[in-house]
Amino acid sequence: MSVTEALFTPLLAAEPGRPLITHYDDADGSRVELSRATIANWAAKTANWLRDEHDVEPGDRVAVLLPAHWQTAGVLLGAWWCGATVTDDPAGAKVAFVAPDGAAPGADVVAVASLHPMGLGLRGQDLGAAVDFLDDVRVYGDDFTPWGPTPGSTPALGASTVDDVVAEARSRAETLGISGDSRVLSTVEWTQPDGVLNSLLAVLAGGGSLVQCSNVNAELLPARRTSEKTTVELGGAA
Repeated sequence: MSVTEALFTPLLAAEPGRPLITHYDDADGSRVELSRATIANWAAKTANWLRDEHDVEPGDRVAVLLPAHWQTAGVLLGAWWCGATVTDDPAGAKVAFVAPDGAAPGADVVAVASLHPMGLGLRGQDLGAAVDFLDDVRVYGDDFTPWGPTPGSTPALGASTVDDVVAEARSRAETLGISGDSRVLSTVEWTQPDGVLNSLLAVLAGGGSLVQCSNVNAELLPARRTSEKTTVELGGAA
């Protein structure tokens, strides 16, 4: 069973319409809220694209060099859904996901994620040999069925196996006090492994919802705590 199937699929089955990620980017003033079902669609498209277009199989390395963002959540969950090993080292990766100004030397395929708040592609920008991930992926299916189970011993996040990652996410959720009623405000960057474990996977493991803030303007956080009714805070923001 993959990380996605262990930590995310039960949430999707229980309450698909419940908000999963509310993403603020204080650099452009955007706020985007996505339900569990919407993130599942992006994850499924990603998994189908990785498997069918780029032959990613369980254990193949996929580099995710993206900031904390709702698109990154779809990429991570999609990569794990098809059994990929997520890494932050692009060398030898079958696919590497980068931001518009990013680079991934040594990867077979470089996929540029626009990070546009509404999920738009890069609109014909010259990407050289790289591909526009958002434009490519949207034609793939909104459902994903693995060809077979992902063994728990498969590396999932760096050298940590699926079983290790799931157990660690559940442990961190308990330590951080994240439960099904939690609304988690996070300013944590999604570095690997700790940022991903603390700010995304622990929230999934606890069954809560995430208010992820990027390019943070600390002056906006007090009002945001009130408007979003947050109950847990990660990142030590002012």
